[in-house]
Amino acid sequence: MLEQTFIHIPGIGPKTEQAIWGQGVLTWEQFLNHQRPILSPEKDRLIRQELTASLEHLEDIHFFLDRLSTPDLWRLYPAFRDKTVFLDIETDGGFQGFDEITVIGLYDGWQVQTFINGINLEAFEEAVLAYELVITYNGSGFDLPCLRRSFRHLSLPAGHIDLRHLLRRIGLTGGLKAIEKKVGLVREPQVEGLDGLDAVRLWRAYQWGDRSSLDRLILYNTMDIVHLKPLMELGFQKMKVLCGPKTLRPI
Repeated sequence: MLEQTFIHIPGIGPKTEQAIWGQGVLTWEQFLNHQRPILSPEKDRLIRQELTASLEHLEDIHFFLDRLSTPDLWRLYPAFRDKTVFLDIETDGGFQGFDEITVIGLYDGWQVQTFINGINLEAFEEAVLAYELVITYNGSGFDLPCLRRSFRHLSLPAGHIDLRHLLRRIGLTGGLKAIEKKVGLVREPQVEGLDGLDAVRLWRAYQWGDRSSLDRLILYNTMDIVHLKPLMELGFQKMKVLCGPKTLRPI
């Protein structure tokens, strides 16, 4: 999708992007190789300059973050999928006046990494440096602010897609667990039906000496992050139909 995107170019909005696609020019390369004017000679010349720069910066996420609005960041996902991480945190519920992080889960699409308060939580700071795009559910309002408060020198991935907002645009609203049920995602029986309050209770039980409660909490967190991937791909596919040319192929 990224190399079929024109909306990142100054002066190009959704209608103009659709007008370019409507002429059968679906990619940057097709625009650059097109012999006749597509919009106007002057505008085409400016677009060609921007597209040449886009190709030169194809692996530089910062280049596109500076040019795409937050609602359009979903377009980055296929191009930076190998540098993407799905993230979710658990907290103690703020019973001491603030939310202390208990568990952080990272999932890169292949491997899960779990960071636990009192065991290896500090290792999260280095682990997250490997990624350029982070995907959360409601991370803008909860996960990322909590992380920034808890890790004084934290450097999070430059790009962030909050699935709560993306999925709302395709008609999926409510909490993560409710959306999972709507799209047919099933949780492991040990954590089916659990919610954030249960996660707090599991942490407290672990602190009282019940190791099995920590194992269950880790599984709960793992299901959160593993399910973010199919939800991101569903959101991408739906947005591609809504906003992209009809001839786009699946990622």
